[in-house]
Amino acid sequence: MNTEKTKAQTGLLYDANYDPELTRERMVCADRLHAFNLLRPSQAEEREAILRDLLGKTEGAFTILSPFFCDYGYNIEIGENFFMNVNCVILDGAKVKFGKNVFVAPHCGFYTAGHPLDKERRNQGLEYALPIMVGDNVWIGGHVCVLPGVRIGDNTVIGAGSVVTRDIPANVLAAGNPCRVIRPITEADKLRYAPSR
Repeated sequence: MNTEKTKAQTGLLYDANYDPELTRERMVCADRLHAFNLLRPSQAEEREAILRDLLGKTEGAFTILSPFFCDYGYNIEIGENFFMNVNCVILDGAKVKFGKNVFVAPHCGFYTAGHPLDKERRNQGLEYALPIMVGDNVWIGGHVCVLPGVRIGDNTVIGAGSVVTRDIPANVLAAGNPCRVIRPITEADKLRYAPSR
């Protein structure tokens, strides 16, 4: 059966605004996140339990600071040692996958959702969702916006304020609007923060 949910999972236009199943799932997610966001930071076990139940896959230890917002939760996968700072948003109409040792700074957005450019279909509540994949050992600076369908390679750093509209390869520093490769990350970068004697 070709439901709105299955259309979303295959990158087709789907009814995100008026479909009863998706509306209900977003409400369940919103209620869980409301509870999560109201918990004290010291209530670590309760906070972790909500997130492990909400997210599609969690590996090992992770930290997500509140407030945190997403659409469904079950489309989000995070690897070991994942860290996400405050005020981050994941619109997970499609899969959003983070590798191991990913650090996400405050106020970042990962948006799988896009809308038709023509007003008629957009006003019908139609949208599409394309997956976002972030590799291992990636650092994403503050106020970064990652758009639908983007892949970010292993060991890459995305500079603060970037708008990532296309794939970024592994082992690079990338920044800007639109985000583009600035330079490779090399062995020389290890020396930059070496302790002085």
